[in-house]
Amino acid sequence: MRFAKSILPLIAFCLCLSCTLSAQPASVQPTAEPAVDNTFIQKQFGSTCSLIGLQPLTADLDGDGVADIVIPAKCTNPMMDQAENSFVVVDPYNSFFGYGDPRVTTQFASEDPDRRGYTLLLIHGAGPEAWHAAVPKAKFLIVNLPFKQVVVKKMTVKKNKPIMGIFIEETGGDQMTSVIFWDGKKYRYQPLGSSME
Repeated sequence: MRFAKSILPLIAFCLCLSCTLSAQPASVQPTAEPAVDNTFIQKQFGSTCSLIGLQPLTADLDGDGVADIVIPAKCTNPMMDQAENSFVVVDPYNSFFGYGDPRVTTQFASEDPDRRGYTLLLIHGAGPEAWHAAVPKAKFLIVNLPFKQVVVKKMTVKKNKPIMGIFIEETGGDQMTSVIFWDGKKYRYQPLGSSME
């Protein structure tokens, strides 16, 4: 009888605990990232942009701890939609060579007519939703990069301070490679010289 009296509180405690645990709400599943398709990029960068078949890449490009995205695309008239869609058109490639005003350089003829309008679309993420937030931190459309392949990986610009860079395998017979990186204020282009292979 003593044993039965001492076990009753334990059984009651276990029943209360099981009721409490079953009353807890199910854990909230994280929302899936949106598909990066033509609808997504046209919503972000305007109707003149479309995918070109290279995979989008995610990384923290600006060093704020939030995921950003790089989307290789083709935009036939990048200047037209920048005010309406709140992005900045930049030309770090031609800036490196002395003149990077995209209002002028977007009119330059391309060496390869099939690649005219090839761009990199960059979205700097904001908050827990990162690059697919309703209002991202910033958006950039990089023009005039002669790319055929894009890779994102770490690089060192300042001593012991690695940052993420967008490495480009350039078009052309010389198999040049280059890197685009965020310097804290803007995107910069730096030729590297050798192939990524």
